[in-house]
Amino acid sequence: MRLLTVTALGCTTLLATVSACQWFPPARSQATADAGEPVYVTRSGPPFEAAPTLDDARAFFNKVDGDLRRLWVARDRASWANQTNLTDDTDAIAADAESATAAYVLEAARDSRRFDTLQLPPDLARMKQLLRLAQTVPAPDDEAARRELAQVGASMASAYGKARACDARDPQNAAKCRTIEEVEHTLASSRDYDVQLEAWKSWHDTGAATRASYTRWVTLANQGAHALGFADVGELWRSGYDMTPGELVGEVHRLWSEVKPLYDELHCYTRTRLEARYGKEKMGAHGRIPAHLLGNIWAQEWTSLYPMLEPYPGAGSLDVTKRLVEKKTSPTEMVKYGERFFTSLGFDPLPSTFWERSMFARPRDREVVCHASAWDVTWSNDLRIKMCIEPKEDDFVTIHHELGHNYYFHQYFNQPMLFQSGANDGFHEGIGDTLALSITPAYLKKLGLLGDARDVRDASMGEKMVINQQLKTALQRVAFLPFGLLIDEWRWKVFSGEVPPEKMNEAWWDLRRSIQGVEPPVARGEDQFDPGAKYHVPGATPYLRYFLSHIYQFQFYRALCRAAGHKGPLHECSFEGSKAAGDKLKAMLALGASKPWQEAMAQLGEKGADATAILDYFAPLRAHLQKANAGKSCATPSGVR
Repeated sequence: MRLLTVTALGCTTLLATVSACQWFPPARSQATADAGEPVYVTRSGPPFEAAPTLDDARAFFNKVDGDLRRLWVARDRASWANQTNLTDDTDAIAADAESATAAYVLEAARDSRRFDTLQLPPDLARMKQLLRLAQTVPAPDDEAARRELAQVGASMASAYGKARACDARDPQNAAKCRTIEEVEHTLASSRDYDVQLEAWKSWHDTGAATRASYTRWVTLANQGAHALGFADVGELWRSGYDMTPGELVGEVHRLWSEVKPLYDELHCYTRTRLEARYGKEKMGAHGRIPAHLLGNIWAQEWTSLYPMLEPYPGAGSLDVTKRLVEKKTSPTEMVKYGERFFTSLGFDPLPSTFWERSMFARPRDREVVCHASAWDVTWSNDLRIKMCIEPKEDDFVTIHHELGHNYYFHQYFNQPMLFQSGANDGFHEGIGDTLALSITPAYLKKLGLLGDARDVRDASMGEKMVINQQLKTALQRVAFLPFGLLIDEWRWKVFSGEVPPEKMNEAWWDLRRSIQGVEPPVARGEDQFDPGAKYHVPGATPYLRYFLSHIYQFQFYRALCRAAGHKGPLHECSFEGSKAAGDKLKAMLALGASKPWQEAMAQLGEKGADATAILDYFAPLRAHLQKANAGKSCATPSGVR
């Protein structure tokens, strides 16, 4: 059964959509222009005699708001059903809903151009701008191409969710195939080079299944971008930051250049310790780190290496995973920890429907997408998370991250639909992580999750614990920065054609070597598609947001610590329990996307994007790393190309 149908090119629609028979800005054919006689062009129907008014514009966007609510709710219901029960039928239903949404947004964005000649008030001008950017994957003009785009997108997401890492020596033996969680566990816990290599390779080999689909998807998505007036999808994605696409690239590279020296020190320290463990022969002489040795499928964060890298063993146990396991912490109890942090700031408790409708664990009776995500399915405070929670520290932090999205939804759900988003996507990703920075040793001790910590009142022991804690945080936050940058650097090149389809994997690893200083442990050819082994690529989720969020979250944290009245080194602050900090945060979140992100940042007393907060926070660790790396010969190949 088809849930949604939209006739995109014509004067009739099913669903209450904006009519396709709309006035467009005056256009002149060459012959008519030479004659000096203007001709008004419409797609169908007679030309309009009167120019639109502000009242017309207000009525148009009121109608768009209602239409988007119907379409986006239907789309997200279908997507939720699909991702929590992967079948051919739910794939098809999700694809139909996405196709209908994409068709409407394309037509509405085009129709809004009839107001180009008006001086719109700020709220309508912003709605007009955001409508053009509303579809992450824009719809092609052609209906068949639009449906194909949605189908290819749904099939790639489904293929990722169903993927299993199988033993290459016996690929038909299902008993030797593992879920992504099992591969993650192997890479996080094993320090056997060959075991790690087999696990890494088996998961990355799953990406090849989506290579052909991704190539086709890029072609179709670019057609949609062209229909909206963008050069390609990359330009569309770079246009959502209240600056020109070129200004954004310059801003991102500026921020990376500011934090790169800290990353290089961490990279050198980590590689030196890994070389002592595995030997120079297996590490190589090029200065990079083999990707499978960093304890994470994508080498995007290195926290599982902490026991090997711990600067001061015994200076307080920071093994949160151990305590969560010992306490037999259930998935629901894990989420309750995160909720209590938000309520301590004065936020509302999560609604009862959150606990009834969320997915906290992998079901035994069906395939699902376990990749953690936060939802407001009906765009009306219908908050949920979808996550296969385990009692481990990574998931403890991820829960705070996902609840950050949920509480952002909660603060702005009464806004018009086009304003129900973050000030930019980096804001949305950074909120929960800001709270996670307040998970200090003192806070963990309060929760009973610090383990057998020594008395932090002992000055020397306290200083050593600080370095331990900062390194553990840096292995997650600082190690991530170049990875957060390079995924979209790669996609921008693919979208623009700078990287042709036959060189996608080569370009991927060129960027990982030059920006992240990481390389594949074995040769990877163009029969593989290693970007496809990362959810956000087949899932078509822009990734620059995560890089920006890792900058913003430290700014947010510094500002909220200031609001809470914190005195002393930044890294010692926990604003847990501060209603003053909570009020500042709620004021920023309530704006949604109604104002440029710079104005949202100003709600916290910050001006623009500023990487100094991350450098302030990690000042003790950086001094320690510089001392530890002194005299070492560390080639650090990271750097923006």
